[in-house]
Amino acid sequence: MHGDVYAPNIEAVIKCIKCSSEFNLMDKRIVCSCGGLLQVEFKKIPELTWSVLRGRAFKLWRYRELIPVPSEAQIISLGEGGTPLIKSVRLKDLVHVKEVYIKFEGANPTGSFKDRGMTVAVSMAKYLGARVVVCASTGNTAASMSAYAARAGMKSIVILPKGKVAKGKLVQAVLHGAILAFIDGSFDDALRAVTQVAERYPVYVLNSLNPWRIEGQKTLAFEVADEVGVPDWIVVPVGNGGNISAIWKGFKELKEAGLTSKLPKLAGVQASGAAPLARAFRKGLNVPEFVNNPETIATAIRIGRPVNWPRALKAIRESGGVLMDVTDEEILKAQEALARFEGLGVEPASATSLAGLIKLKEEELVDRDESVVLVATGHALKDPDVIKYHSADIHYLSSEGVLALVREVVGT
Repeated sequence: MHGDVYAPNIEAVIKCIKCSSEFNLMDKRIVCSCGGLLQVEFKKIPELTWSVLRGRAFKLWRYRELIPVPSEAQIISLGEGGTPLIKSVRLKDLVHVKEVYIKFEGANPTGSFKDRGMTVAVSMAKYLGARVVVCASTGNTAASMSAYAARAGMKSIVILPKGKVAKGKLVQAVLHGAILAFIDGSFDDALRAVTQVAERYPVYVLNSLNPWRIEGQKTLAFEVADEVGVPDWIVVPVGNGGNISAIWKGFKELKEAGLTSKLPKLAGVQASGAAPLARAFRKGLNVPEFVNNPETIATAIRIGRPVNWPRALKAIRESGGVLMDVTDEEILKAQEALARFEGLGVEPASATSLAGLIKLKEEELVDRDESVVLVATGHALKDPDVIKYHSADIHYLSSEGVLALVREVVGT
């Protein structure tokens, strides 16, 4: 698939959210010279209709005009997007909400929402002439970047915190041929190492501070609105803060394009052992108090210094939403509920969205007649070791014992 399939007439720039400096879309910088985060902004939003968009395959690149990659760029795609939006059958009765949907991002090619950002960012990396891409990762970014880099014919280097990455994610990065560098410390230490590398060598950084990652991840909002309109609430796990920022950007652009008439409230959910944004929100702070040694069973969001914190806090406050944190025990209970009530196997970080909704209901922040979309960011197979925290009904029996067990279960 190539960019000239839909060939939009792009009127967009890269803009610093701190000093408002503007740069051409072809600029290779990842952050502004002032240190501020960059984002892609339309000077003029394209004119679109749902009927035009719905004439295309239900995948991420259906929304090509709203993803301002140059039309001559080669699109590096693995068929990402178009993930299931599953209407709850049983969970809605547990949380007592009119409509609950789960956006199951584990159905993306490498099993997480990271593929949305990576198809766009790697396409731009290829177009800009990058030969080596690099990222820090808790696992999912490594898996996704290495897959898309392999498809694009690039070398990939992943810097990871030693002993703190789930095996399922490491397997993917190894299979896709990434160079793995483990360092002592946390994800935040790994990201600092990436920054140092990028200052000295011609590598292209693909962490979520890259504005093109946000452009891909915002398409989750497009798909939700495409299928069910704009819900009252979107509940999102929060680690580095990029995904919730991207989703908010997506809904705002849909409204600006005239494709929707309302915006949702955002609920960002962090794990209690890695919750600098939730605590900042609770205290009314404009700058988070970072966590030096974050710890949580939800490895994908075990981040103490989220680089996207300015975007995330702004998105939550603009939406009239909330940031909160949940304990590891609440996360595990929610993971089990998603699996045993709805048949959805998600990694622990994904389950924070349901744990968050339960808390939102307890605090009476969500009304019974409201609609809610829970974002489930990654597949259960990403973190198989977590099974040791769940109860299992296992028996070791003879063939006669099997017959007796089944007889007991069926009640005859």
